[in-house]
Formats: sequence, structure tokens, C-alpha cells
Amino acid sequence: MTTPANVCYRHRDRESWVLCQRCGNTICGDCQRTAAVGFHCPDCVKSAAPATAKIVSGSRLRSVVRGRTPATIALLAVMVLTYVGQFLSQDYITYFLAYIPEMTWSEPWRLVTTAFVHGGLMHILFNGYSLWVMGNLLERGLGSARFLTVFFASSIAGSLAVLLLGSSSFVVGASGGIFGLFAALFVVNRGFGGNNVSLLVIIGINLALGFIVPNVAWEAHVGGLVAGFAVTTLLQRFRS
Repeated sequence: MTTPANVCYRHRDRESWVLCQRCGNTICGDCQRTAAVGFHCPDCVKSAAPATAKIVSGSRLRSVVRGRTPATIALLAVMVLTYVGQFLSQDYITYFLAYIPEMTWSEPWRLVTTAFVHGGLMHILFNGYSLWVMGNLLERGLGSARFLTVFFASSIAGSLAVLLLGSSSFVVGASGGIFGLFAALFVVNRGFGGNNVSLLVIIGINLALGFIVPNVAWEAHVGGLVAGFAVTTLLQRFRS
């Protein structure tokens, strides 16, 4: 005699001796979903959808890691070539490309070109290394065009922050763009469901150094950070 224990819980006219490995319900051939061990019922498969979504996100993240970063390499190449030019020109290029607030309207290109000139070997090594690390992560996730948009928007915002808030009369370095990339990494990592605690600590330490170390344009750091967060959030929200 057929009893409820050996009848499919979804199809009462079908006898079966196969149980769902998660909930124990009896399932017929049409309701059996292959699992790592045995079979699952349709309801258990549906309830596990969030976990599946995390696996998909992980696959997406792995595919991101395998991408290429031509924009990052191009930015680094321009930085290095500019630094060599600074040395060979006896700093003529430095004064031509650096950001000087009072020249913002007469020579607006300085808002951007200041990101490619640096005040010494350690300065370019630190910014170059930061760009390399974050660029290799962000360009793969955002795409080259969006990555460049974040970097240049943050660089410009950093320069404008110096104009509006600062007392600096001569600014060089990619710090505005770098802090924008810090913020972008925060936004992207949050989108993947990652833990941002360590990143926030790094951002906090670097931001604090701008107020402690002399002759550092902290205004550019703050401006770049705000712009990087805002621009990346918008790009992610309206991403097709």
C-alpha cells in the first residue's frame, strides 16, 4: 500500500523512494535536482539561490583578475617618461606642468598634467606602485574607459580642492588620482560583497599622513577621495 512516506511531496500520484538530501522530502524523477551528493528538491534548490549568486560573483571576480590593464600601463609609462623629462630638462617640464592655483584659468591643463610630474624618486615610486596595484584591480573591474574617467576626474577634483581650500602655491603628483582610486576600490569591493575594513584603515592612515607630513597637499587627497567615490558610484549605478 502506498503511504505519504513514499509519495512525491509535489506529485501525490507518483511513488518514489528518493529523498531530498537537505529537507528529507520524497521526490519523484521530475522533481529530482542533481546535487554534489544525491538529489535536492526544487524548493531547496530555490532557497539556495543566494549562495549560488555568491558563487557567480566569485566567478566574475576570477574573470576580472585575468583581464588586461592597458590604461594602467599607459599612465605609468607617461609618469616615468615625464619624470625622466623633468630630470633632463632641469625641471623646466616640472614648472610647465605642475599645478599653480593662480594659473588655473589661464593654463587649465595644469589641473590634469600635475598628476604626471613628481617631486622626487620616492614620490614617484610610491604613487607609481599605488597606481600599479589599484589599477590592476580596478581597470579589470571597471573597464579601461571608466577607470580613466575615475582617475582623471579625481585628479582634477584634487587640484580644484587645492584651489578652494589650500594655501599651496605649487603642487605636483598623482595623489588626487590615487586617492580617487582608493575610493573606487572601496565602491567596487563593496559591490562584490567584500570586507572593506582593511582598505578603510589604509585610506585613513594615508589621509592622516597628509596632515602630519609637511609640504603635502592634503586638500588634493580629500578632493580626489570624494570625487573617486562619487564618480565610481555613478558609473556603477548606470552601468549597462
